[in-house]
Amino acid sequence: MSGQTHAARCAAAALLAASACLCAQAQEGAAPRSALKVCSDPNSLPFSNEKGEGYENRIAQVLAHDLGLPLTYYWFPNRMNFVRNTLRYKLPTEDYPCDLIIGVPAEFDQVAVSKPYFRSTYAIVYRKGKGLDGVKTSDDLLSLPEAKLEGLRIGLYDKSPGSLWLARHKLVDHGVPYGIMNADPDYFPGQDIERDLGSGKIGAAILWGPVAGNLLKRAKVPDLALAPMKSEPGLPMDYAIAMGVRYGEPQWKKQVEDMIGRHQADIKAILTEYRIPLVDAPAAGGKE
Repeated sequence: MSGQTHAARCAAAALLAASACLCAQAQEGAAPRSALKVCSDPNSLPFSNEKGEGYENRIAQVLAHDLGLPLTYYWFPNRMNFVRNTLRYKLPTEDYPCDLIIGVPAEFDQVAVSKPYFRSTYAIVYRKGKGLDGVKTSDDLLSLPEAKLEGLRIGLYDKSPGSLWLARHKLVDHGVPYGIMNADPDYFPGQDIERDLGSGKIGAAILWGPVAGNLLKRAKVPDLALAPMKSEPGLPMDYAIAMGVRYGEPQWKKQVEDMIGRHQADIKAILTEYRIPLVDAPAAGGKE
């Protein structure tokens, strides 16, 4: 290695060390938290709403109690640019309006993610007594005789893993696609599918676990059943969920992770109350 190259690497290392030191000093010098400030959607049950009825609201209450701080929210619809307009939003003369997102995919790269605190899967939701009562998993649906599948209409959100699953198993003709985005501020996830399950327009639906569980919890459509779906090679149906903080705040991230660890039993009880299908993480080295 030439002396010039060695000197350049030493200078780069010194610059990185100085940057890390400044970041740590900035965190240490930050004003003490006066509240747990959560970035959240005002109308997105079962996740959250302004009345505090979502499972993310409930989990936020657990964390605020742990911190001994009041819980405040910065509300913004979780459509496009949610992180930019909440967690990263800051006016020059003001502090950030919120410091934590309660639920983000564990692989989400727009925030610094915590360790996952639960894992759920897509699920099939159907009404009992309509010919699908033996369906307990996605494999059960695939094993039904063609006579039972004939005429079955399956609602799902377009471009979701459910769409890929139908395509893989040559069931596309049974699919009834719904738009993912809805400009109505009063719309909650799964609302249109719940309506059509109730009217009989569709006989089943493929939904993300928390949304599927919410239809059972709401019980607006009677006698709903839920069948968890299994991941397949190259087609994951289950995903880990974590919390998100800003990049450059490792101490806050660690504090959040410590709280998750202390309250894992409380969090699981909340998720179970909301009828969310929970699955274990894949074994080490396994593929999703």
